[in-house]
Amino acid sequence: MIETLKISVTGQGLFAFTDKVHSLVDRSGIQEGLCTLFIQHTSASLLIQENYDPSAQHDLENWLNRLVPERDPLYTHTLEGDDDMPAHIKSALTATSLSIPIFDKRLTLGTWQGIYLWEHRRAPGERRIVVHLGN
Repeated sequence: MIETLKISVTGQGLFAFTDKVHSLVDRSGIQEGLCTLFIQHTSASLLIQENYDPSAQHDLENWLNRLVPERDPLYTHTLEGDDDMPAHIKSALTATSLSIPIFDKRLTLGTWQGIYLWEHRRAPGERRIVVHLGN
């Protein structure tokens, strides 16, 4: 089963979509298998992260922004704005796909784990994530 999720973003940050993936797994009827997620963009990424304390997400965002600053004089790809090249670098340093086992009709995420789209651009928009569920 392959589905495409559309996730609306309001700018930089982590956007949880675990519930949408759980719904797809429930609808699929798969008892055991693998859930593969792939984001179809080069300036955003996917992440499994703590879903209990939002300060963990905030700290991750601050750390990555410090590691990959905007307006670095080394950047030559600047036509799309100050946040574009850093967004591509952040995407390259993180993940564009995730694999999560399915067991007993459920994702095998840990108690405090959630699935996030990590938006690296400042502009609001919509991102597409392809979800493949298979045995």
